[in-house]
Amino acid sequence: QVQLVESGGGSVQAGGSLRLSCAYSGRTRRCMDWFRQAPGKERERVAAIDTVDGGTLYADSVKGRFTISRDNAKNTISLQMNSLNPEDTAMYYCATDKPDLPWFGGVRCPGTWGYWGQGTQVSVSS
Repeated sequence: QVQLVESGGGSVQAGGSLRLSCAYSGRTRRCMDWFRQAPGKERERVAAIDTVDGGTLYADSVKGRFTISRDNAKNTISLQMNSLNPEDTAMYYCATDKPDLPWFGGVRCPGTWGYWGQGTQVSVSS
């Protein structure tokens, strides 16, 4: 069993920054992800990290602004979000695989996402 607990959400003005954290416990999965979902929109995969070699993936919408990182000693992953804009307003979720699937068909972290946190709200005002 894996448990994921997000923290760090809040309200910020456009151009500001926030740092989200996800503490995980249980059997470690190799790939950890951040998703977000805004009201009336589909859930979007924002970033992913391979906790073994540090390889990362980003959605085009956040490239150059968001950075995902891991601290394996503390069992946490983080999402540093800079240059925030109102379109980044959403509930942000930490997720990881169930079953564990680090690679498939040459694709890193394709995602089975069987474990989810409860989410943390990010609100960006203009």
